[in-house]
Amino acid sequence: MAEQEAPVTAREWHLAARPQGWPVPTDFALVEAPVRAPEPGEILVRNAYLSVDPYMRGRMNDVKSYVPPFQLGRPMDGGAVGYVVASAAEGFAPGDAVLHGLGWREYATVAAGRAVKVDPSVPLSAYLGVLGMTGLTAYAGLLEVGGLKEGDKVFVSGAAGAVGSMVGQIAKLKGAALVVGSAGSAEKVDKLVGEYGFDAAFNYKDGPVAEQLAEAAPEGIDLYFDNVGGEHLEAAIGALGVHGRAVLCGAIAQYNDTSAPAAPRNLAMAIGKRLRLEGMLVGDHGALQPQFVAEVGGWLREGRLRNEETVVDGFENTAQAFLDLLRGANTGKMVVRLAG
Repeated sequence: MAEQEAPVTAREWHLAARPQGWPVPTDFALVEAPVRAPEPGEILVRNAYLSVDPYMRGRMNDVKSYVPPFQLGRPMDGGAVGYVVASAAEGFAPGDAVLHGLGWREYATVAAGRAVKVDPSVPLSAYLGVLGMTGLTAYAGLLEVGGLKEGDKVFVSGAAGAVGSMVGQIAKLKGAALVVGSAGSAEKVDKLVGEYGFDAAFNYKDGPVAEQLAEAAPEGIDLYFDNVGGEHLEAAIGALGVHGRAVLCGAIAQYNDTSAPAAPRNLAMAIGKRLRLEGMLVGDHGALQPQFVAEVGGWLREGRLRNEETVVDGFENTAQAFLDLLRGANTGKMVVRLAG
């Protein structure tokens, strides 16, 4: 990677207003800001790829959560991978490829302790998806939280998304007897079965989720991986057998709601069925990282795991990419590729 001079100023995305319901373009502002040279213990990174993720919607609300909210009039952040252009930190040199958490900007001045060198022989965008937080979420959620066992019947909502598509594939690789996915278009449904190896899939827009799930898994399910919430969670509670497990990873169906969700209405069934519904945050599972990278990296090299990305070109399109993500415009991980 050829060394490049840092500019005096560069662009960054700020949160201009807190969204009311669905975010709109005017909630974001593209701002020119000074590029700060690194101080001792810091590096300056030219970002090459940025991640946009559903969890970012929650950070746009001014509410207490597991991660602090974005501040109005300040740059947002998120996963990013790029190249060091200047270093004032031991162990980092210009040209090194690094993963860090200061996305939504073209250049980032990062504390060295918050950056990790990555192997540039692997496509850099993979570290934002299949080999990054997305992949670890799927791996830890399915295996450690969900306790997947060989022979389990598994249902995955949002199955064509970044996490869901990996959950289904890992479940098959680990010996699940049945893997069913839901998605939001006929094209995505075809891809789940034809390319990702799901046993069955359905378009949740075609009819009640509970009815379509019952048709796809007539004997019920043992494990549900929830990326959606709402009607999907209600349907899964109905389909889960005794001692079934649900991994509550996301609830994208509710992120933009301004009132309480209507479902699930059948939560009392969890008592008689002795269900375990457990929320998960990927940050709790860092100890799995070496095992995850070794196993998933091996599957990738062997061609046993399919990694799909939706790549949006141009830093100026980052906010729109995030809005499109919330509407389900992605298949697999959505990333923004910066020019140059």
